[in-house]
Amino acid sequence: MDGNPRSDETPETQAPADTQAEAGDSDMQAEAAQDGEVARLQAELEAARRRVNELARGLQDLTKDREEFKQRLTRERERMLDVERGNVARTLLEAIDELDLVLANSQQDTSPLVQGVRMIRDSLLSKAQATGIERLQVVGRPYDPNIAEAADMEVTPVEGDDQKVVAEFRAGYRLKDRIIRPARVKVARYVAPAQA
Repeated sequence: MDGNPRSDETPETQAPADTQAEAGDSDMQAEAAQDGEVARLQAELEAARRRVNELARGLQDLTKDREEFKQRLTRERERMLDVERGNVARTLLEAIDELDLVLANSQQDTSPLVQGVRMIRDSLLSKAQATGIERLQVVGRPYDPNIAEAADMEVTPVEGDDQKVVAEFRAGYRLKDRIIRPARVKVARYVAPAQA
């Protein structure tokens, strides 16, 4: 064997080796194409996952914003209702003040008319309190300009009474945490006694 093909080897018998080489090349190409296709599909899948996550976050944010908006509307509605309750209460409180004036001017009178006025005043006051309106207690306490208006001043020689409310001219009221009408009061002012 001199390296030449034998005469009994025909091109047909040589073909399977070439075919196997070509088949190997085409298998590698197919495998490379499949690997490329898999990589492309994985990239598309990852992009789709990112987009789904992005959309899910957007939906969560939208839902959160919607809930916050609903809560804000509810708070605003409650605030507006409180303002309207305060406006109605002020009208009611003015009627109570007028009844208080009548009762103050007829303290010694025990007639049925005065007793009827007192009953009406007490009834109106209890109905106001049932709606959440409460009367401010300011007499004997330090003066607070947030809840009372100083209408008068009284000089006091007692240093501990300085800036304390000594009298109430008109009652003050609050609805929840909001002052709907400040009290009108007389405030003590300390003045040191003169030394002789």
